[in-house]
Amino acid sequence: MANNEKLFDMFSPTSTEEWVAKINVDLKGADFNKKLVWRTNEGFNVQPFYRRDDLKELSHMGTLPGQFPYVRGTRDNNDWLIRQQVQGDTPEAINKEALHILDRGVDSLGIHLGRDITAEGIDILLKDIDLKRVEVNFTCCMGKAVEIAKIIVDYIKAHGLENDFKGSIDFNPFKRLLRHGIAFPKDIKEEALALYNVVKEVKNFRCFAVDSFMLNNAGAYITQELGYALSWGAEWMTLLTEGGLTACEAASRIKFNMGISSNYFMELAKFRAARMLWAEIVKAYGAEEECCKMVVHAVTSQFNQTIYDAHVNLLRSQTETMSAALAGVDSIETLPFDLQYKQPDEFSERIARNQQLLLREESHLNKVVDPAGGSYYIETLTASIAKVAWELFCKTEEEGGFLALLEKGKIQHEVNESGVKRHVDVARRKEILLGTNQYPNFNEKALDKIEKDPASCGCGCASEVADGAVEALNFDRAASQFEQLRLDTERSGKRPKVFMLTIGNLAMRLARAQFSANFFGCAGYEIIDNIGFNTVKEGIDAAIEKGADVVVLCSSDDEYAQYAPEAFKELDGRAMFVVAGAPACMDELKAQGIEEFIHVRVNVLDTLVKFNAKLLN
Repeated sequence: MANNEKLFDMFSPTSTEEWVAKINVDLKGADFNKKLVWRTNEGFNVQPFYRRDDLKELSHMGTLPGQFPYVRGTRDNNDWLIRQQVQGDTPEAINKEALHILDRGVDSLGIHLGRDITAEGIDILLKDIDLKRVEVNFTCCMGKAVEIAKIIVDYIKAHGLENDFKGSIDFNPFKRLLRHGIAFPKDIKEEALALYNVVKEVKNFRCFAVDSFMLNNAGAYITQELGYALSWGAEWMTLLTEGGLTACEAASRIKFNMGISSNYFMELAKFRAARMLWAEIVKAYGAEEECCKMVVHAVTSQFNQTIYDAHVNLLRSQTETMSAALAGVDSIETLPFDLQYKQPDEFSERIARNQQLLLREESHLNKVVDPAGGSYYIETLTASIAKVAWELFCKTEEEGGFLALLEKGKIQHEVNESGVKRHVDVARRKEILLGTNQYPNFNEKALDKIEKDPASCGCGCASEVADGAVEALNFDRAASQFEQLRLDTERSGKRPKVFMLTIGNLAMRLARAQFSANFFGCAGYEIIDNIGFNTVKEGIDAAIEKGADVVVLCSSDDEYAQYAPEAFKELDGRAMFVVAGAPACMDELKAQGIEEFIHVRVNVLDTLVKFNAKLLN
């Protein structure tokens, strides 16, 4: 500008107090905290705005990517790996599929090995896969981990890849307690040390898993997943160092496999907080800073995936993938959109791959390291999540540590309680699942597309008799109860008709008809909407002519005192009668025998279960 004049120098600074004062004027007497402050389920409040002053007290500010405590990332680039699970029943089939997806942009493989895998099978399975460029991550039955790891290590050594191989074997002896409430049958420390001795000559072979995605899939809140993941990692550190390993030797073999929920900014902040806290934990064990780097694989959530309107899963998993990519994780697996009701096919797997390729190759998110760094909002979220997660970590440690609380079932119980609360929030539409509890596809059918494919690891663990088992995690997805409701409607062979009797005030009748259509559409009912009737009798006659099972009166609160008794009397029990709203005259209407009212404060799920019980029998 002329005379080197800077634009912002022309304006006097505005203090936070002045901003709040202006906001309070605009609120016209409404409470600032109640109207604008978001009270999160994660245990802290989010303000409506943040300023530079909010960053002054944050200890992690000023560090660069690759610098301890790694809040901004463990490396100087953001080239995350795209992982995909390889499907196949035989080594030959797995190899063929692996080469196929590697040719289409994947650079990290997930492979499940059966109990009977042999050295010859590994030779076939890994044939023509360039292990210098491709990360390979194995899962197997826990009781066979040491034996299978030896076969893999022998293959790596035979090909001179000890310094080039990059991957993992997922040794998670805590899984049984989490999934079934029963303990791992072998001594965990003894088995872990045996596994370390097998893999120690392969530099980048990680084997001690922190599978906190399991907590995510059970409905854990973000700070819950992180707090328990840190305690899980610390459990490994304690077991291994007590077994004679150095802190660096232990930390260099631990891999975090974390979930990603749809809470976009908070998930981004979660991974940043995770790296920072883990670095401090490992350093407390006496490790050098280089050993304090957290290796994180992120996988999109299954808790919020749905069977109905399943293509919406693409929107959920895309934002989740983006959160993890911007947060600088090491690898990401985007789950196929149809995973919940069938074995993913070539199309859904291709789309899942392309979701990441779009972010990496077209949006170039891999070109910027920690783009959120310095954001007042994200930096404050990072600190807030870190604070609450750290408190949970400390509490867990004070009560005996991760394994001790697992053996009591306490961690499972705490996560399950969060899952219950989230199911209630979904039932009351406080937590929205598009296409499930809000804006459903009224005419969609799902019964025929669901393939029965019981999930089993092939270890026989799912069929064990769990005598003396403690509480296990509940993996019911958020949509499961609504889906059961709609499936019950489909199975009944009867699709109840819900007729919108719209009358009176134009704006209110249209709004309430839309609300009511979405409400009953969640149960898969047939919706008969209308543009409006001149008289109540005209509307009732049309409803009876259409064979309505439910008649919903949609009008304004002021007009319900007149229209509702008239419609209820005219209907005379020929169909269920519902008033859309909670008018001031509701008690008077109830006194006249009108029982059903639907509005934003009712539990949608409970109400529809009651309607199903009456209409489907």
